Amino acid sequence: MSLATLGDRRPYRAAGPFSVSGTPLLFALAGLIVLLPILRLVWEVAGPMAAGDLTALTRVLNAPMTWRATGNSVAIAAGATLVAAALGVPFALLCGLTDLRGKTALAFCLILPLMIPPQIVALSWIHLAGSGSPLLKPLGLAPAPGTPNPVYSSAGMILVMGIEHAPLVFLALRAALRAVPRDLVEAAQAAGARRGRVLRTIVLPLSLPGLAAGLALSFVAALGNFGVPALLGIPAGIPVLPTLIYRRLAGFGPSVLPEVAVLAVLIGAIACAGIAAQMALQARVDARVIGGSSPAAVLRLGRARRPMEILCWTAVALILAAPLAALVSTSLIRVYGLPLGVETATLAHYATVLGLDQVGRAFANSFVLSGVAAALLTLLAIPLAHAMAGPGRGGRLVRAVGVLIELPHAVPGVVLAIGCILVFLKPLPLLGVSLYGTLGIILAAYLARFLSLALRPAQAACAALDPAMEEAARACGAGPLRRLRTIVAPLVAPAAAAGGVLVFLTAFNELTVSILLWSQGRETLGVVVYALEEGGSPTLAAALSVVTIVVVVAVLLAVGWLGRRLPAGIIPWRG
Repeated sequence: MSLATLGDRRPYRAAGPFSVSGTPLLFALAGLIVLLPILRLVWEVAGPMAAGDLTALTRVLNAPMTWRATGNSVAIAAGATLVAAALGVPFALLCGLTDLRGKTALAFCLILPLMIPPQIVALSWIHLAGSGSPLLKPLGLAPAPGTPNPVYSSAGMILVMGIEHAPLVFLALRAALRAVPRDLVEAAQAAGARRGRVLRTIVLPLSLPGLAAGLALSFVAALGNFGVPALLGIPAGIPVLPTLIYRRLAGFGPSVLPEVAVLAVLIGAIACAGIAAQMALQARVDARVIGGSSPAAVLRLGRARRPMEILCWTAVALILAAPLAALVSTSLIRVYGLPLGVETATLAHYATVLGLDQVGRAFANSFVLSGVAAALLTLLAIPLAHAMAGPGRGGRLVRAVGVLIELPHAVPGVVLAIGCILVFLKPLPLLGVSLYGTLGIILAAYLARFLSLALRPAQAACAALDPAMEEAARACGAGPLRRLRTIVAPLVAPAAAAGGVLVFLTAFNELTVSILLWSQGRETLGVVVYALEEGGSPTLAAALSVVTIVVVVAVLLAVGWLGRRLPAGIIPWRG
């Protein structure tokens, strides 16, 4: 629900003195959760430099591998961003502006690669494009035996990460397109402007800030992606900063923390530069429209509608259905490399992988970690969103808190992981308990990284509330906590729960943070899938990947069904 649908009602502002007593504590708690690992990481680099010790910094900056990995990271992230734009922009225009049919299903399919773990996306393309491809080999289109898999290359990494991050461009641009006033588009059409001119002169200039945000998100996500470079880049000898950090930490342990901290700060600085460029571009582009918003503009496709629908679903089949079909086929064949058929099909790999102790532990650990993180962040998001909507909270304080909350999700996951290692490597002060090597350190990283995901739907729900109810309760003598418990929480809870589910799904399949924080017996599902593939068990890795995808899709469908009762914009693929 947008503010426009509320008529002349004022934007929601939390009533009462909640901002006086509870807000500082909430803001301090949120800042502690998200800022402590990053500050600790920065101090690990800046502290020795301030004391004149440049050993770690000099060793890292003088290493040729550092700059080779940095160049690869920037080039591949930039290429993946271009691929993401090439896919996300047309789909956003078609789903956000036109009378295309089946837009909800199309958006769901396009968003799915973002919800599937990156290592599984990479696995599906490995099995699709390899010489033993169960789909291409019977058609005679697979590479010759003994030739390298074409996705083991920079181009393969760019393609796969571009497909994975195209939903970020799609969602950001579609949200911007919804704000384009319908009357401007209709006025241009009434003046005789064709669809192309309307897009070029009205729609795209007004939605440029949203497009810039999507491109920046895609660049930063590709820069910090670990699953795809680990499975496609390491076999090809193409290092990037996340894999360089992982291999150094896995090979030498905590003794190289000062050096990997420098690498983490380096990748964080590049990510921040990308975000700063996006903010500078948005500041130079004034896309504000005077007057209230109106229903989204609709461009009629006319005779082109059916061809465009066929083209869209063909693209979905190529970038989503074909790789997933190859993954399923690999999980069903008796021996990797055989074509799938009645005589070669088996379910034994599913029985084997689900019977492994490490898989059972990984499922349990992932469910516990993602469930606890989702529950805690949902509980925190409701009062935090309420406090940020309070009187006088539209200024610098809320903007500063918002930036802090977004920071761990904006910077690459390896940056946060190294920061958590530095914070929790030693026993906690006063408590004398160390979280290093436990599930607690992974949970702490999840809380910091995914707070923004839980907060956004709660903020949207708070913005849609009518302030009259809380003001009436205040007039009756209800205190701030009682108003929060009896009025705000029940109304915001459905949206906050949807945010919690998104946190659960994202954390359930997370790899970039977990790969640096897990220890024996504390494996997560993403780590086990990666280990099976790296250990030479592609059929078992494929079987476990298919099970993971089934869980993800089932939860997404359940969320979509429940989302019919939520305000628009809470469920990302629903219009």
